[in-house]
Amino acid sequence: MSKLVITGLGAVTPIGIGTDNFWQGIMNRECGIETVPSLVESDAAIQIAGIVKGFNPSDYMSGKLAKETSTFIQYAYAAADEALEDSRFDVEADHDRIGIVMATALTGIADIAQTQEEYSASTKKKVSPRFLPKVLGNLGAAQVAIAHGIHGPSFTVTTACSSGGDAISIASMLIKSGEADAILVIGGESAQCPILMSTLAQAKALSKNPDPKAACRPYDIDRDGFVMAEGGGAILIESEEHALNRNAHIYAELAGYANTSDGYHVTAPRPDGSGSVECMKLALAKAGLKPEDIDYINTHGTSTPVGDIAECRAIKALYGITETDDCNTEGTDECSTDSKSREELMSVIPPVSSTKGNTGHMMGAGGITEVIACIKAIETGILPPTLNCNTPDPQCDLDFVADGPRKADIKVAMSNALGFGGQNSSIIVRKY
Repeated sequence: MSKLVITGLGAVTPIGIGTDNFWQGIMNRECGIETVPSLVESDAAIQIAGIVKGFNPSDYMSGKLAKETSTFIQYAYAAADEALEDSRFDVEADHDRIGIVMATALTGIADIAQTQEEYSASTKKKVSPRFLPKVLGNLGAAQVAIAHGIHGPSFTVTTACSSGGDAISIASMLIKSGEADAILVIGGESAQCPILMSTLAQAKALSKNPDPKAACRPYDIDRDGFVMAEGGGAILIESEEHALNRNAHIYAELAGYANTSDGYHVTAPRPDGSGSVECMKLALAKAGLKPEDIDYINTHGTSTPVGDIAECRAIKALYGITETDDCNTEGTDECSTDSKSREELMSVIPPVSSTKGNTGHMMGAGGITEVIACIKAIETGILPPTLNCNTPDPQCDLDFVADGPRKADIKVAMSNALGFGGQNSSIIVRKY
């Protein structure tokens, strides 16, 4: 079976619109998290988020379509446009052999909440006929298909925070099964929703840090929760044969992918990270690689007290180190299941980082933009930093590139995304 390759990239993020601007924002250690006026006006429980700035939907679609689409669709649409243009894929010639997989965790929740509020306050009790097409999750894929004449398979994935990574996995399976030669994977989320902020605040999941730029601090001892964010991402995946036949520019090989379920808890990950470990092992097996072949891991790293520790344990377990709350993380061999010393095993673990300090948690769209960050790391030979990791939690004792960006020889990178419900996703990209 032909390899899978990535030939187009698109990004709409809180630190930049367009892939180059997104990457430059990471390199400049920019943070797109800020106090959001609409959340302040609504007296929302949490009033900060990673917000896309300077986005005008009319730059990407007609004014009529802009009125008929939710923000999450507009972000996905703009990212899809960039990825298709970047790929130079001739959709008209291959319209029935290219498909779409859309990723969104929240769909049109912001518009649903606003419409209900307006409906409750109105005496007429009428709702616009545009309402349902605005809020359905699959309408992002539908609008892109309509705009570009794409007639192949179309699926929408909503597996919480791992939606983006899972959309890439489904796209890979569709191509490998012969259902399509290329799949456009797109994601979109919009974060400005008071009821969403309220429920997550009640669950004690969100950061209460009053300083927006310091609120998202993955792996830091002072982290107190994640920061919601919005945006869009897109990549075009093709079979290698199809890409070579049309002389496409190939950014990277999509070498491995996997999905597993913790089967443990609705919101909390398994404390030992075992579900994520199994997911990484499956992705490595598909890629024909060993853990020591990975040069960089872009972690889920949301800045939650529980999640960050579980993810660090998962990564260490992948390399032969098992730890529990009773383990001495200062450095004994008692927590290792390998004949090698803990120090030897730790030395094999590659640098890891979370780019959520830059963007906040973009939910389904983040799983795609974080794969793009891996691709750019391979392309440029630069590791993205982890912002605000000033004093790492002793239980999070990996190399987080906190002082980065840092030059490195990166041939293989892994991106992990972990979602509510125990969803685990791992994507591996390799230098082509």
